[in-house]
Amino acid sequence: MRGGSRVAGSVLHAMNHPRTTLLITLTGRDRPGVTSRLFNELGRFPLTVIDIEQVVLRGRLVLGVLSSWDSDATPDLTAIHRCVTTLAADLGLDAEITTGSASAADSPASPGLHVTVIGSPLRPEALAAITGRIAANGANIDKISRLAADPVTCIELDVSGASPSALREDLAREAAQRGVDVAVQRGGLHRRAMRLLVMDVDSTLITGEVIDLLAARAGCADEVAKVTAATMRGELDFSASLRERVALLAGLDESVLSSVRADLRLTPGARTLIRTLKRLGYKCGLVSGGFTAVIEPLAATLGIDFIAANTLEIADAKLTGRVLDPVIDKDGKTEALRRFAELAGVPLSQTVAVGDGANDLGMIGAAGLGVAFNAKPIVRDAADTALNVPYLDAILYLLGISRDAVRAEELA
Repeated sequence: MRGGSRVAGSVLHAMNHPRTTLLITLTGRDRPGVTSRLFNELGRFPLTVIDIEQVVLRGRLVLGVLSSWDSDATPDLTAIHRCVTTLAADLGLDAEITTGSASAADSPASPGLHVTVIGSPLRPEALAAITGRIAANGANIDKISRLAADPVTCIELDVSGASPSALREDLAREAAQRGVDVAVQRGGLHRRAMRLLVMDVDSTLITGEVIDLLAARAGCADEVAKVTAATMRGELDFSASLRERVALLAGLDESVLSSVRADLRLTPGARTLIRTLKRLGYKCGLVSGGFTAVIEPLAATLGIDFIAANTLEIADAKLTGRVLDPVIDKDGKTEALRRFAELAGVPLSQTVAVGDGANDLGMIGAAGLGVAFNAKPIVRDAADTALNVPYLDAILYLLGISRDAVRAEELA
């Protein structure tokens, strides 16, 4: 019934209970001024606001206000009921008013968990499976919001009452079966504290491998590609395999480096990710088993703050087939992350590391948030979360930054 209401039978008897709460919910077609008018009306009564939730979905509003009062200032609940239902009728909304006892859930508590679900597409059966596993873990979903609808769909659930490690493991298995990505992170201010993003380059920031592009010009593409793939799977020692592959490049003219630079293709969403985080005050770094001669110019165009990569030896304008020490391998990447964090003035807990190969495992494990991006199985299993969509800016959703917020920032 439009403008109608339902009042719990205990409303008129709640005046003698010092810990009674009052929940007012308005639903219907959204319009400007609803929230303001409701609080103007409630301001006439001795209420204390405990919580507010407001969601607008395709023009439909759900506004909930939870309040309580001091035992020595009990309000006239009948008057509140009359006031709210009159306002709802005037606005063409439905009103529901219920009372209950205050509980721990009504007070500030532990921050809980953020569960981020990303799909392309995101189907109902996948959400049914994910939410079912949350319930099976004895957890409660306190809030659901959408972070993105295009080109991927991203839904975030605020969850309480679950063990982070157990839920993460359970949802990871379910996500793999359903073809979606799921991340489980601590709630509260943890994500907002992130201040440094460090990324691998080959097959993360860019879509290919620099050494494979060089090998194509040296006529040994197939041989090098096989070694590269085995190395990224963790089957070969990175430093030894890098020297083996670079040796095959001996004699290449130095000019091929600029040719390879021209062929680099950024992963979709890379510019959006970096531009958005830079606007938010983040520092950004690149760590690569690739080569400075190719990566440094790209980093400069993107506004990257820190770089660590390998250096090819060049003599008489030719590649000698050797790489200079120190080699940026797994340990070198981890050390670079630590060094970048120190230069940025942030602890490791406020860093995000992103990579796809076995030589990224060290920094992914050391960072506050380790992200496996379209990664090898060994990396997916070790990372805090895995993204298997082809868009690098999906990392923003793991940080609680919505697509709408990104677009608004770009238009500002």
